Amino acid sequence: MWSYRLIAPYTFERIDIAQPSPETLGDRQVLLRFRAAGVCGSDLPPFRGVRGKIPGDQGRSAAEMPGFPIHEIVGEVVASRHRSIGIGDQVVGWASGFDGLMEYVVADGDGLAAYDPSLSPAHAVALQPLACVLYAAEQLPRLSGLHVAVIGQGSIGLLFSYAAKAFGARRVTGVDPVDRDAVAKEFGVDTVVRATSDRWVSQLEPGDRPDVVIEAVGHQVATLGHAIEAAAPGGTVFYFGVPDDDTYPISMRTMLRNNLTLKSGVTLDRRRMLAAAGEFARQHPDLLPAYVTHTFGVDDAQAAFDLACRPAPDRIKIAIVQ
Repeated sequence: MWSYRLIAPYTFERIDIAQPSPETLGDRQVLLRFRAAGVCGSDLPPFRGVRGKIPGDQGRSAAEMPGFPIHEIVGEVVASRHRSIGIGDQVVGWASGFDGLMEYVVADGDGLAAYDPSLSPAHAVALQPLACVLYAAEQLPRLSGLHVAVIGQGSIGLLFSYAAKAFGARRVTGVDPVDRDAVAKEFGVDTVVRATSDRWVSQLEPGDRPDVVIEAVGHQVATLGHAIEAAAPGGTVFYFGVPDDDTYPISMRTMLRNNLTLKSGVTLDRRRMLAAAGEFARQHPDLLPAYVTHTFGVDDAQAAFDLACRPAPDRIKIAIVQ
């Protein structure tokens, strides 16, 4: 079967490897035939050559791992040891080993769920990041009537902006140095700030501080500090994404004096959240077509990742399809 592997920073090689056998499946595992994958920001550090920043890259070189580094997948079930997933099901979710860029993928069935068959695989793969955003939103205060700011207006940040507006936020502020004017309104952003987060924070008036600040950039220390600095007294900061450092310095003086709450976490209860994402997409039929802006065939996986690494105002979500 076909598979990709990284042979150097920014460089994929397409190879042939042995197809997994259904007999090798563990309890609750399934075997999927690849239909689509999404390129996520958390996939990009290993693509660039950074090691050990995501679960699939612990203790080995990424170049030794076929299918790495993709975790957002859509597939057809060809074998299953999960009682809720049957052969022939079309499912979306997590490639549990971050090894989804191959023809057949073994995955944990608890991280997969069926999706509306009217969705194309390219659109269905967007349900996985949407599930993550909706789970994070469950951890936040009720957003109705609040001012919500989202630092980072990439593929995850725009989903947060859309969800905040859908959940009744009085105002949504989107902060990003990339020009998002053309898409901001479609994703519920009321105030577009084209600036780095430090410049935005330095110009905030006391009465304009958001009740909730979502840090949707990840991979850097400074933006979390800016989110804490920006939040209104009594506010909540949510850190979403992959930390590239084990330890993040934050201002406890600011946290204490402003009575702030800092939250973070990975997505749990994944099958429920994938179902919730499917229902959310059904209620908002404009979302997925606007969200998935670029689609590549599996022969062009290199080009898909190359585009993902370049800031571009018209790029939101990239899908790779069979």
